[in-house]
Amino acid sequence: MEDMVNRQKKAAERVVRAATATGNRRGTGRADENPLAEDLDHVLDHTRDLWEELRGGRIFITGGTGFFGCWLLESLLRANKELGLNAKAVVLTRDPGRFVKKAPHLAGNPAVRLLAGDVRTFRFPRGSFSHAIHAAVEADDAVCAGSPLEEMDVTVLGTRRVLDFARQAGLGKLLFTSTGAVYGRQPPDMARISEDFSGAPDPVDFQSRYAIAGEAKRAAESMCVLAARQFGLEVKIARCFSFIGPGLPLDSKFAAGNFLRDALAGGPIVINGDGTAVRSYLYAGDMAVWLWTILFRGVSGRPYNVGSEEEITIRDLAKAVGNCFDPPVTVRVMKRRRSGEPLERYIPSTARARIELGLSAMGDLPRGILKMKRWAAAVNKCNNRIIKK
Repeated sequence: MEDMVNRQKKAAERVVRAATATGNRRGTGRADENPLAEDLDHVLDHTRDLWEELRGGRIFITGGTGFFGCWLLESLLRANKELGLNAKAVVLTRDPGRFVKKAPHLAGNPAVRLLAGDVRTFRFPRGSFSHAIHAAVEADDAVCAGSPLEEMDVTVLGTRRVLDFARQAGLGKLLFTSTGAVYGRQPPDMARISEDFSGAPDPVDFQSRYAIAGEAKRAAESMCVLAARQFGLEVKIARCFSFIGPGLPLDSKFAAGNFLRDALAGGPIVINGDGTAVRSYLYAGDMAVWLWTILFRGVSGRPYNVGSEEEITIRDLAKAVGNCFDPPVTVRVMKRRRSGEPLERYIPSTARARIELGLSAMGDLPRGILKMKRWAAAVNKCNNRIIKK
């Protein structure tokens, strides 16, 4: 594993240099630094006073190899470097080798140890831990393909396993990343969903994967709150909506990532629906600030919406992605909206996080799309070079 990490570190350095060069040409980068340096500085600037409780501690992270997890690791390691925390992270992953290839600079950092295992059955790492983040946003597509029962099983049983570990390890604080899908379908006349909304997914209508994820996460949230009361554990709940930024998968269920993939391939950008659904997107750098703040300062058992209140239709999002290219990439909408069909909305109210925790959305969508484009282009360029060699 060590030899693999060293080989992949060289590949990561090429990605960093390529992405940084792109930023420098546009006047936004700094030589010889992580291309996320500006964003990581932003995260640290807005969390600097929170890290002391992790000094010399150990944190256990599930989902640490995904979009959320990579941003959390990046920002943790930046805080480690700048503040001298000497904090350690144990990261649970089903496939350590794949993570080494994806993010060798994270996997090979001395402060990070990879633990191979399934979230439902992983062996508990030895030693004491002060914090944990259960950031397995949803079950792995490859694991649960075509099996909604498997997806629910991974979420519910995985959460129970993490809670059992938290009890044994004597954890002080656990962050659980839930989803806005726990609210079910947002009423079309409701501008934003607050944490007090009592809606829920229809328990017998699983046409949408969001309904499956929502029902499973609702059960997992309940388990977290029960464990907090029974074990004396502080459990923080982040109900996550939609996000954008470097590292967002380009081949999954995320519309922004899929649109960018289409555009990078020359277009057209394909919208499989009618494009009228309304979403909002929080930039990944802000997302990291919010998640760390909720872990350190959130009230135990009290959920916080994590997202943006700035709404945009899927059609306009696709156009915004296309307009980042010269010439602009065309957009193709595959369906027409049926007359009388209610408008689909998925927009959080973030008043609780803003008022109680002082959080805000500082990144704007156009800049987030541009940063995601530059990152993806740099990674693709580097990967092509490696393949040719």
